[in-house]
Amino acid sequence: MKETANHKAGRPRSLVTHGHRQSEGTLARRLSRVAATAPMLEKSHEQALARRWRHASDHAALTQLSVSHMRLVLAMANRLRGYGLPVADLIQEGVVGLMEAAARFDPERDIRFSTYASWWIRAAMQDFILRNWSIVRTGTTAAQKSLFFNLRRLRARIAGGADAAMTPQSRQEIARRLGVRTEDVAIMEGRLSGGDLSLNMPVGSEDGDGEWLAFLADDAPGPEERVTQIHDDALRRRLLRQALATLNARERTIIAARQLREDSVTLAALGARLGISKERVRQIEAQAMRKLRRHLTDTTGAPIVAGINFAG
Repeated sequence: MKETANHKAGRPRSLVTHGHRQSEGTLARRLSRVAATAPMLEKSHEQALARRWRHASDHAALTQLSVSHMRLVLAMANRLRGYGLPVADLIQEGVVGLMEAAARFDPERDIRFSTYASWWIRAAMQDFILRNWSIVRTGTTAAQKSLFFNLRRLRARIAGGADAAMTPQSRQEIARRLGVRTEDVAIMEGRLSGGDLSLNMPVGSEDGDGEWLAFLADDAPGPEERVTQIHDDALRRRLLRQALATLNARERTIIAARQLREDSVTLAALGARLGISKERVRQIEAQAMRKLRRHLTDTTGAPIVAGINFAG
């Protein structure tokens, strides 16, 4: 659907910081209060708000749609806090992503706003993290970016804990799953070895001291959120099935083996199974990902579904 001209300019003004970033304590307190008091919206209500923005440039509707999903920003900042950057900065980048999602959301598409907004919030925070790490200044591939954001999770799963010592075997397994060299895993491990921000670190502000733990959103969903998550999960599965149906049989085989399995099959193993070179497998996978991205973007407005980021 064609976007209205004011989408780029539209921002929930009460959430925007002008000129400088707010202090950590002030921002955490303010947004925690917003997230705690904002009501969950029914699908029909969020669609009505989005229509008021798209068709009448109603900034109050845009702000309400954004504020009602502020908990997504705090939860995502909590998940991405371990990269040595101020949590307050992550939150502010997430707010920008949330506002962008609210401004762009098409209520006529069959997708809940929380699903759509989560992609924009995550993308905004990850872009900010990458911009502030040397990995970006030296150039990086999509596989290395995936390694950057997934190493801790895979280390916890494969090595037996987030703080478990890595062995040569666990590095090899992570490299295999992410399609990178073992040396890349070791290098990234060193880059990410700095201490995480302590959630018990004092946060100073003009209205008193506190700890980050008191301000971050609780990841545990409430009853209404659990129902929404169930519906969103069903929608993601349906969208993924529809997107996969646009691929030919060989493309589906490669995507299923490379993207939809926890233990991703290597390019070489797939090439041997299909009777083609591993470079040809890589080319077909890239082509299939472009098809999926195009289909999902046309359908939902964001190239992500079922936890798989097709943005490249």
